[in-house]
Amino acid sequence: MFQTASKIITFEEFLDWYPDGYGRYELYDGAIVEMQPTGTHEQVSGFTASKLAIEIDRLSMDCFIPRQAFIKLSDSNKSGYIPDVIVLNQTGLELEPMWKKRSTITKGETVRLIIEVVSTNWQDDYLTKLRDYEALQIPEYWIIDYLGLGGRRYIGFPKQPTLTIYRLVDGEYEVQQFRGSDRLISIAFPQLNLTTEQIFNSANLGI
Repeated sequence: MFQTASKIITFEEFLDWYPDGYGRYELYDGAIVEMQPTGTHEQVSGFTASKLAIEIDRLSMDCFIPRQAFIKLSDSNKSGYIPDVIVLNQTGLELEPMWKKRSTITKGETVRLIIEVVSTNWQDDYLTKLRDYEALQIPEYWIIDYLGLGGRRYIGFPKQPTLTIYRLVDGEYEVQQFRGSDRLISIAFPQLNLTTEQIFNSANLGI
């Protein structure tokens, strides 16, 4: 990713500026940052979203995966993110003041699950977004680190591909990690039959 402008702007100004139909951008402390996902990054996020969509349809769950949605932080008007995958509760949208016009979520309870797929800017996922998603009380947050890029204090040593799931318990995140042939354990999707190996292999890396 790279920063596109030095001027500090608000989240509303960011939405007004946002180009229609091309590019992918986020706002960090008032600075616009262009995201540049690789092809394998898109394979992993697309594969994971497709598996969740199948589960949503199979169980007739009252939620959906939008093509794109912004997350606005509750304590800041200068930051906003576009998760790689986000699952939203249908009923919660009625109470979202910015949804219909801005495709923006402001309340953690509207979200069922957020997923970020790690790129070279792994600090954003393990530090910044983890802190902000917990503050917004997002109930479940996955970090898919299919290349094992995260810091040692997050994925251990030697580094290896790791899927980390944070679940909100009494207002704070509890963490569980999955590797290899581990089957994921998700509160948001308790019947999901999916392994980390399947997700990592979706990038065709032979992991």
